[in-house]
Amino acid sequence: MTKELVVSAALIFVASCPWQARASTFGFNFIGDGVSGMVSLTYGTASDSTYSQGLVITGINGTFSDSNNGLDIVNASISGLVAIDPTAPEATNHLAPADFSRFAVTSGLPAQSNGFITYDNLLYPGGSPPTASDYLLHGGFLDIYGLLFTIGGGKVVDLWSNGTPTGAGPITYGVAVATSASSLDYVGSGVMVTPEPSAFALLASGLLGLLIWRKRAAREASL
Repeated sequence: MTKELVVSAALIFVASCPWQARASTFGFNFIGDGVSGMVSLTYGTASDSTYSQGLVITGINGTFSDSNNGLDIVNASISGLVAIDPTAPEATNHLAPADFSRFAVTSGLPAQSNGFITYDNLLYPGGSPPTASDYLLHGGFLDIYGLLFTIGGGKVVDLWSNGTPTGAGPITYGVAVATSASSLDYVGSGVMVTPEPSAFALLASGLLGLLIWRKRAAREASL
């Protein structure tokens, strides 16, 4: 009985936690106001030199849809990552990752964007830390700069975490679509991601606790 419970706990934990079950890939879906996608990321052991917990995303595939602003993008294939181009952030931002990068957009972005989409293509299995001196909300498997990928036709898509004050969920994400010439769509919040890795960790730990309780109860009953 003891061996069976231990093996069952291990199997449930592995099946419930994508970080453990597939150490180099992570798949997720997202959906929000007019936007949705199915994404699979690959990553290795390399990390950002400022935040060692931020793992470098090395590949991406999947699909993206956007029905806003007449775009009519339906299950467009994700064609690749936009390579990072590390650059210095604003002088007052002392928390930006070393991989902080900018993608210039000539017109249409919100004023606070200063004509750039920011990104760093980093993955945080344990949840992102605060990465901007003037925005301390954090958490989620991406940080507030996020992930930038291409969908063809010169279009790029940025997906980022908005975080929370504690870094715990529920955490919503944002999506921007643009070309180098103009912003095509900007959904600043309300985009939901499944599965959120932290939820899987909580599920696994809860199931493991239940199995340990059952093991103890069975042992006491046999005495």
